[in-house]
Amino acid sequence: MTNILDLIARILISALFLLNGFFKIGNYDGTIEWMESFGLPGILIIPAIILEIIAPILIILGYKAKISAGLLSLFCIATAVIFHNDFSDQMQLGSFLKNIALAGGFLFIFINGTKDFSLDKKFLK
Repeated sequence: MTNILDLIARILISALFLLNGFFKIGNYDGTIEWMESFGLPGILIIPAIILEIIAPILIILGYKAKISAGLLSLFCIATAVIFHNDFSDQMQLGSFLKNIALAGGFLFIFINGTKDFSLDKKFLK
């Protein structure tokens, strides 16, 4: 049961980022404009999309999950600080805390790795 729950947890925490990566592709110009409104260069959308699509897939598959989770944890913290720092707005505070909580979830994977239902475990055997 632990192995199944581990896989389900990896799917659930990764789904948000995987979908958002594809949403950014679908709204590429709008996302660039939004990022630039925060003073960031629009070109940063490319590594963000790559990270948001590849890292969740690797976490779900359990291949290099620790590295992917570590990167997504840092990404969550960075996006919380950059995009959700208006704590006078309850929605922004909620988004900030959500990103920090997700960073914590990814840190669990970074620290503990994956259970048996993962490619990393299959390759170690």
